[in-house]
Amino acid sequence: MKYASFPLREAENIVLAHSIRFEGQRGRLHKGHRLAPDDIERLREEGIASVIGVRLDAGDVLEDKAAGMLAAAIAPDHLTFSEPATGRVNVYAATAGLFVANTHVVNALNGVDPSITLACLKDRVSVKAGDMVATFKIIPLAVDGDCLGKAVALLGASTPFEVKPFEAHAFTLIATELPTLKTSVMDRTAKLIEQRLALSGSTLVREIRIPHTHDALTGALQALDLGNCREPSLVIMFGASAVADEEDVIPAAIRAAGGEVIRVGMPVDPGNLLVYGDIGGVTVLGAPGCARSPKENGFDWMLHRLLAGERPTSDDIAALGVGGLLMEIPTRPAPRDRSESKDDVSLSVAAVLLAAGQARRMGESGLHKLLAEFDGVPLVRRSAEMLLASKATPVVVVTGHRQQDIAAELSSLDVRLQENPSHEAGMASSLIAGFTRPDVAAADGVLVMLADMPGVTVSHIDALLGAFGDAGGEAIVRAVSNGKRGNPVILPRATYDVVRNLQGDVGARAIIETSGLPVIDVDIGPAAHLDVDTPEAVIAAGGVLRT
Repeated sequence: MKYASFPLREAENIVLAHSIRFEGQRGRLHKGHRLAPDDIERLREEGIASVIGVRLDAGDVLEDKAAGMLAAAIAPDHLTFSEPATGRVNVYAATAGLFVANTHVVNALNGVDPSITLACLKDRVSVKAGDMVATFKIIPLAVDGDCLGKAVALLGASTPFEVKPFEAHAFTLIATELPTLKTSVMDRTAKLIEQRLALSGSTLVREIRIPHTHDALTGALQALDLGNCREPSLVIMFGASAVADEEDVIPAAIRAAGGEVIRVGMPVDPGNLLVYGDIGGVTVLGAPGCARSPKENGFDWMLHRLLAGERPTSDDIAALGVGGLLMEIPTRPAPRDRSESKDDVSLSVAAVLLAAGQARRMGESGLHKLLAEFDGVPLVRRSAEMLLASKATPVVVVTGHRQQDIAAELSSLDVRLQENPSHEAGMASSLIAGFTRPDVAAADGVLVMLADMPGVTVSHIDALLGAFGDAGGEAIVRAVSNGKRGNPVILPRATYDVVRNLQGDVGARAIIETSGLPVIDVDIGPAAHLDVDTPEAVIAAGGVLRT
């Protein structure tokens, strides 16, 4: 393959290294396009004397075809693939599960030739359906066929990565009690465990609360008759007191009930005090105290492996130390001081309704989607009234484009208007305008909603608020539909500084994906995806257009 500037007389079959745009409305030739005789004639008519590109050697394979061949060599089980474009194929999880990477195979592929690359997620992280897990990228415009053949053969002979689907389990929660442990803490613990298991479709079949004694726990384990379970089962135990020794209450009770203690302790912090055992072929976990928090910890790492059908050995757990220091990740908020516990305090959530956009997709007719009427009520007012009827307070409406018209429709409502004079810069400026208000910044969380979502109801909002409260205000809560992310979202206090430093036409998605915080998905159905950006969408949703 030769990269150079070629005069037009030598340019037939040259693959363009850069796009070429013609004057006026005559179109363009895209990067990667292979020049035909009529293309050269068009270039000559435009006064272009030479092009920069590559001349392929025998056996060279163009970037898109090469990327597609690499992807085709991967077993498609539980994976989906994008169409090749610009030398790239993205790979997505087709189901919720555990992403498993083979470092040796990935490194071997990337060592075949620098022109062929594979990047993927870390080994053994949980993924949802639709999450991107890997990407193949061909760096140049074409790749040597022999190198490509070696890479394809390598992928065909071994598995670089896979998604192991989560399997639904019936689980039992056993909590031991001491007089010093609040009932509200135990109630919240049960809800958090259910949320952690929801991704796998698992269900809580029983919850047992007993005194924190060896005899009481042994009796409870024996009564479960775990050796005769007919379905995948899991027992999770929360001790009222942390495990201090291999002969402490939880490990001792596992042995007394006829089971095996595989390991006490793991090199992941938070998560050190985990107990891992087996009774009659059923896994039993003594959860560390940090599992009472929604923050990621060693308990999550173990749980995800178990739900995907793996049975880690003691040596597997011993190997988790590298990367196991979770508390000091910069994007992760510091652990909340338990003296500031909000177990008995209601969390405050402000609502920021984004209504500043220019509605460009409505065309040049002067129609405005937020002034369209649904059941006789302008959409922006309908959205504000819905938020006012929810438990979120205060309700702040960020305005910009046609600010006076929007404000007029909100008159008499108990909302607080925040004008964004920089609304043309994009969504980030509207988020900043809302989050810099003192009454918003004082809240434990902020619900961000787009004003053009007519399907969102009070019950949807309160479901999101409830999930945020159950998580102790320490997780991001996101509306989804059938597993696909949508809106609205609730951002906790730990994200506020990041929001206030956003730039450009970006929203909360980047924050959600990079914050390091747990993300709780609440399915609100199709309403999570219904935003009316065009006149056709307004009409299809039952609205009446207005200027």
